[in-house]
Amino acid sequence: MPPFVMHRPFRRARAQFSLLFTFAALWIASAAHGQNSAAPFDIVITGGHILDGTGSPWYASDIGIRDGHIAAIGKLDGQSRKQTIDAHGQIVAPGFIDMLGQSELNLLVDPRVPSKIFQGITTEITGEGDSVAPLNAALIADNQSDYARLHITPDWTTLAQYFARLERQGIGINFATYVGETGIRRIVLGEGDVQPTPAQLDQMRALVRQAMRDGAMGLSTSLQYAPAPYAKTAEIAALATVAGQYGGIYATHVRSESDDILAALDEAAAIGRQAHTSVEIWHLKAAGHANWGRMPEIVARIHQYRTEGLDIAADTYAYTAWGNPLSAFIPPWAHAGGTDAMMVRLHDPATRARIRSDLLQSHSNWDNEWQEISGPQDILVTDVGNPALRPLLGQRISQIAATWHEDPIDALCDLLLKDHADTEVAVFAMSEPDVELALKQPWVSIDNDAGGVSPAGMLGQQHTHPRAYGTFPRILRKYVRQDHLLTLSDAIRKFSALPAERLHLGDRGVLKLGLAADIVVFDPAIVQDRATYENPNQLSTGMDFVLVNGVPVVAHGAMTGALPGKVLRGPGYRP
Repeated sequence: MPPFVMHRPFRRARAQFSLLFTFAALWIASAAHGQNSAAPFDIVITGGHILDGTGSPWYASDIGIRDGHIAAIGKLDGQSRKQTIDAHGQIVAPGFIDMLGQSELNLLVDPRVPSKIFQGITTEITGEGDSVAPLNAALIADNQSDYARLHITPDWTTLAQYFARLERQGIGINFATYVGETGIRRIVLGEGDVQPTPAQLDQMRALVRQAMRDGAMGLSTSLQYAPAPYAKTAEIAALATVAGQYGGIYATHVRSESDDILAALDEAAAIGRQAHTSVEIWHLKAAGHANWGRMPEIVARIHQYRTEGLDIAADTYAYTAWGNPLSAFIPPWAHAGGTDAMMVRLHDPATRARIRSDLLQSHSNWDNEWQEISGPQDILVTDVGNPALRPLLGQRISQIAATWHEDPIDALCDLLLKDHADTEVAVFAMSEPDVELALKQPWVSIDNDAGGVSPAGMLGQQHTHPRAYGTFPRILRKYVRQDHLLTLSDAIRKFSALPAERLHLGDRGVLKLGLAADIVVFDPAIVQDRATYENPNQLSTGMDFVLVNGVPVVAHGAMTGALPGKVLRGPGYRP
């Protein structure tokens, strides 16, 4: 008998199990609806137009919330409740899921993360290549400038310990993270352009295994930023296989987002196939002026993978400027050995001349961002580590070069030296039609690719990319309300059910009986992003209520200060 044909007794047993499972599911749903039905609801949301997240049209109903979950959907007139939210004339939708944030340290500074909740974000996924854990003494020392800037003392080395710290202090949104391949590589191999021995690869696998048991969502890579480019495909696939064994997915900032984007997508697909995992392409783009208009072939390539049976999808923040470290402009070979080694190379005239020569090469075997921009005016400084350089925030490299009376490449290199490579920038090098085509794809969800910040306090000292404050409301304002590129129900699906499906978050992402009460209430006619490149530190407006696990973190358009968020652990979690 062929191996894929079941024996009849097994088929009968499976059918019996399926029937039992169905009865159990129905019992749980009815229990969620009726348990303690005499007890008052904590909150009843009345009179709203419900968009449940699935892409279906809105319908009119009330929602009753009890103990952090949706306890009833229907006409709830006269039902006892502690609080009523009047949603007449407003949309009631699932809380938004940020498919890639960068809030792992910012949550330790301001756990309310105002820039997130005023967008309607109730859950963030983070860990782009270099995750918050695992750590060792060398990584803690290398990351010291990040910790010092935020006045953080790392008291964790594992994801389990970091999650415990979050749970002790409380957080305003739900939080989950991948385990980053870059961090694993740095622990075992350091910062050099080296390849692991079999024994070292086993050490790396063990670190991924432990992170998955601690609750990581899967394995991630960020293959543009050293030392990640030194990793070969086989190494990544070996680690992704471990994550896949625990039900995790593979998420990636692919090796090239510009000239070699198709080859980079092929690599991601090959890793997914070898590791038997789903694949998520972070912040999908066609980077660089020479690649404008290539999004149709990028979309076609991903469609091809999906037709072949690979579970692959992507996300976008839908701005035409990306954000990354200024050091990404430096060729990978100059990063070998870490930041201190790169500083030595930038100081040395002969080595700097080689760096300049590489930047000016129109054909490169790496993502040469200098060739992707129209000139130094396309690079906007958004953050610095050296307080003496704060006057440069919001300036272009062209302006800095003029002030310093330098060639723009020298100004770029000298800024890195003065800031010890701690500078962040926005880079203007994408086309609007490419952004729109990516956004329209039914398998594309939304990411902020930014940490949660605030106009006030320590986190308001950056001149950040406006996506940190405005991504989700901007899509509602521009691409739904003004340009009609998406319907409102399509946008809400991209914000909620689609990312929940990608990440196997079965307890949230849609408005259904028994699920977590992550809910937003807003008027789609007035929701508005305020952040601009010139003045980014402005909260979005229009979210009347934002509930996280049934507790308002925004009420009547104002932040409550509540911290009801939960750590969401991945499918491999072992308590």
